Amino acid sequence: MSRLNDSELPFSLLQFYSTSPYACSYLPDETARSQVATPTHLITTEVYGELVRSGFRRSGVFTYRPHCDHCRKCVPVRLPVEHFTPSRSQRRAWRDHHLLRAHELPLGFHRSHYDLYLRYQSARHAGGGMDQDSHEQYAHFLLQSRVDTRLVEFRAGDELRMVSIIDVLPDGLSSVYTFFDPDITGATFGTYNILWQLAQCRALGLPYLYLGYWIAESPKMAYKARFRPIEGLIDGEWRELPAR
Repeated sequence: MSRLNDSELPFSLLQFYSTSPYACSYLPDETARSQVATPTHLITTEVYGELVRSGFRRSGVFTYRPHCDHCRKCVPVRLPVEHFTPSRSQRRAWRDHHLLRAHELPLGFHRSHYDLYLRYQSARHAGGGMDQDSHEQYAHFLLQSRVDTRLVEFRAGDELRMVSIIDVLPDGLSSVYTFFDPDITGATFGTYNILWQLAQCRALGLPYLYLGYWIAESPKMAYKARFRPIEGLIDGEWRELPAR
């Protein structure tokens, strides 16, 4: 794992602390803990890119990585753009949604995005708490950033179908969060969106698409392992994960 020295990035000024235990969002009956990087004003795009390569991720301006006492099941994952080969179903998803039009907007609150977010949470993650998010909670989660962040909406004609928040890093794109219309029968918006982000990486000459964390036992994260090859950060080194 590459590291930049302290003369290039202010890592010597960053501090890291562990949170108190809290209920794991992905594994029932498990307790989680995070390591948090502070202060937030020092975490520029360049610094954040290095933190992502070390397994960190952000939620708003909160930069963290799993730091559980007895569990190492959360694996940071990324797709090496040059070597990615789409499967038959992924090629079909690309064809099925090729008429979607992407529009980049200023990072800010849009009522139509928020309404779609609540519909998505209610349909896909009911009871998880986020389906009751106020617009302030939504904004704190997705619209606060100190790094190079893009807000992209996808429309079919005039109809809003999907929204993505994406960070642009020195060596890739980091997929922050995507939500989409849950009521379109047979749609594969999530798969299409990852393929679209991979295409953006190619267009920008960026070698990696970072997809956050993957847990083998979590059905919510199973879709990530369907993109091949995929790399995981294991014992401080990025290595290809075996097919499951």
